[in-house]
Amino acid sequence: QVQLVESGGGSVQAGGSLRLSCAASEMISSSYCMGWVRQSPGEGRKGVATVHTGDGRTYYADSVEGRFTISRDNAKNTLYLEMDSLKSEDTAMYYCAAVLRTYGSACSLLITRPNFTTWGQGTQVTVSS
Repeated sequence: QVQLVESGGGSVQAGGSLRLSCAASEMISSSYCMGWVRQSPGEGRKGVATVHTGDGRTYYADSVEGRFTISRDNAKNTLYLEMDSLKSEDTAMYYCAAVLRTYGSACSLLITRPNFTTWGQGTQVTVSS
């Protein structure tokens, strides 16, 4: 089974930027939804952004639309999350995740129900105001 390893988390002041990376241990086929999910203390996991590895469709949670950008480098088997204009409420553990989905439209559902099957270990993002 593919393994996902996140990096790039850290501490930043409000208004700043961070870029998270997620390296996959092997090539991921064109029938997957990959995404970023975050979890704050005392809360459940929430979908942040998703992308389909086949058609490239992207989806975002309303709370990050216009501030975060998900992208993928197929040659490097790496998923990214560029986070700009960070707010204190963005503080959370961020997880990279993947699940088999034939159609890109299915990735939209993972924003509200992040039912991924493969998960990374997470990377902490802390935004101070």
